[in-house]
This record gives sequence, C-alpha cells and structure tokens, in this order.
Amino acid sequence: MSKPHGHSIDDYLEAIHLLVSPIGVYEPAKAPAAIAARVAEALGVSRTAVGEMLKRLTAEGLLERGGGRELVLTPEGTERAEKVIRRNRIVERFLTDFLDYDTAEAHEHAGRVGAAFTDEMVERLHAKLGYPDRCPHGWPVAPDKERAESLELVSLADLAKGDSGEIVRQAEQDGGLLSWFEAEGFKPGATVEVRDIQPAAGHFKIEIGGEQQFIADRAARGLFVRRAPRGD
Repeated sequence: MSKPHGHSIDDYLEAIHLLVSPIGVYEPAKAPAAIAARVAEALGVSRTAVGEMLKRLTAEGLLERGGGRELVLTPEGTERAEKVIRRNRIVERFLTDFLDYDTAEAHEHAGRVGAAFTDEMVERLHAKLGYPDRCPHGWPVAPDKERAESLELVSLADLAKGDSGEIVRQAEQDGGLLSWFEAEGFKPGATVEVRDIQPAAGHFKIEIGGEQQFIADRAARGLFVRRAPRGD
C-alpha cells in the first residue's frame, strides 16, 4: 500500500474515526467534527499533505464533507476504519505478548506491521493469542464494545477531590506519555484516587498502588477511568 507523506489511507481513516468518536460523548448522529487541522496534528503532518489525502479519500467514497470544514466518514469509510483499528489492536497484543515490545513501541509499529496482514492472518493471529478482547492500552478490540463502554468513562482529569476509579484505557497518541504511564504504573486495571487538585500548578495528587504521587493535567487527560460510586 502506498504511503503519501509517510501515512497510508488506513492511517488517515483511523485518525479521523478516533477524532469523531471521543470518550464519554459518543453519539453517531452528532459526532464532533474532525477538521483538517486536527487530523494534521494527530498524524504530525502538514495541512497540505492532509488536504491531498482528504481529496483522495473523498474520491474513493470513504469521506464526505459536512456543512463547513467538518469531515464525515461514509459508511464504507467507517467500516474500513473500524476494521483497521481492530487489526492494529490485535497486532499490538502480538507485539507485546509474543515479541516483548513495550506498549509505546507496539503502538508505533502496529500500523506498519498490520498493513502486511490479510484478513485471514488477522483472525488466525487473534485465535493464536487466545482471543484477547483489549489492546495493551485497554481499548476494546470490538468497535461495538468500544462505543458502548465509552459512554461510561471519563478522563482522570475530570475526577473531583475524593473521587476514585479504575483506569480502563490510555490515550495512544503520544508515545512518550505511553512510556511514562508504563513506568509509573498507570496501567489498565489500576485503581486511582484523587487526593488533591492544584489547578494553579496544573497537576493532581493521586494515590495509586498504595502510594501518593503527582500527575500533570495533560497526563491525567490521557487516562480514561470508570468512576467508582462515592462511599465505595
């Protein structure tokens, strides 16, 4: 598959799909707009490069323009994007579980490795792995499960003082942040409690694994949790 400007059609479809399906507010009929600038930022490419690829996606029937700058995946585009996302998440598990890559490296390599897999290979790989239902960063392999679960989650930064919850997913866009999450124990399944919030300093004091530490607001916004009921 050709990769204009270093990114394939599948890379763009994945980026657009993730931009219009944010955690906590997923409503198919009212999906937030993905505009060229946000796609460029997500992929780390120029707006010129994005513009060229968007024209190609539109010509191939995978994308349509909304009323203004909004980008809307067609049903065909959505189906292909979800297929790519599922494939990459299965490949990430292969890279971490069998080849011992860390979670940041797995995310970086999954798209390139996965592009070489046929649909049959992906299904065989999923079976060989024991049918994991999540990628190493906690995202469901099945798109329908992701959509339903997203409604239940909030970012760690949205918790109030005294709130607690279980980390369910990690944002994947920043490899450096993923490495930090891994090193500091901010992994899916870990329980966190907000001990203090210091807006002026831009960080939270939280308890995780029986220890207290600080986490910057930016990092907290990259962790998605299932809030525990008060009093539990």
